[in-house]
Amino acid sequence: MLINILQHCSLFKNMKTEDIESILSSIDYDVINYSKEQIISTEGEECNKIGIVLEGNIEVRKIYPLGKSITVTRLNPSDIFGEVILFSNMKHYPSTLVACNSLEVLYISKKQIIDLMEHQHIIMNNLLNVLSSKILTLNKKLRNLSYENMRQKIADFLLSEYKKQQNLYIELNISRKEMSETLGVTRPSLSRELALMKSKGIIDYHKNTIKINNLQMLEDCLF
Repeated sequence: MLINILQHCSLFKNMKTEDIESILSSIDYDVINYSKEQIISTEGEECNKIGIVLEGNIEVRKIYPLGKSITVTRLNPSDIFGEVILFSNMKHYPSTLVACNSLEVLYISKKQIIDLMEHQHIIMNNLLNVLSSKILTLNKKLRNLSYENMRQKIADFLLSEYKKQQNLYIELNISRKEMSETLGVTRPSLSRELALMKSKGIIDYHKNTIKINNLQMLEDCLF
């Protein structure tokens, strides 16, 4: 199971099973288990290793002084975290990581990662691709912040999912609450706006599926 998960991890992309097995046998790594709602790392805590989700899910949360929080993103099996911080001058987590359910994470230290990059060029290339993708994702989030109203944010989110899934029927792997936190809006406001977009014939929805009825109308929401 471990090798199967790592084969889907961006750090080990395009690597053969035997190559991954060889790497694991040559480095020191830790596998740690967490229970639901257990804190993995807190904002401001030093980051000195890369984490790979083996089982379960992680929520990256921004927690404010009075206890309110928003979900910045959600990590799923084979997702990697800590790599951007590890090779930056910041060195500390900017958000809090919390286990959504029973969780298992594999950790590799910075020293081990550097050693791997020196001897495994594919690891170095994969890590550079990961870092580049994170920059593009950040640009996307900044674009979302530039939108003036909620409909633009929803439209951008749905169009991104449409391009990713290549289907007018968008299957959401997050709840409405998580979607609202991702977009930086309240859940009631999100529900009202989705209902308005449905009434105008732009979309339809049932449970975790949103159907794009009119792609042109959805794109027009951005302008």
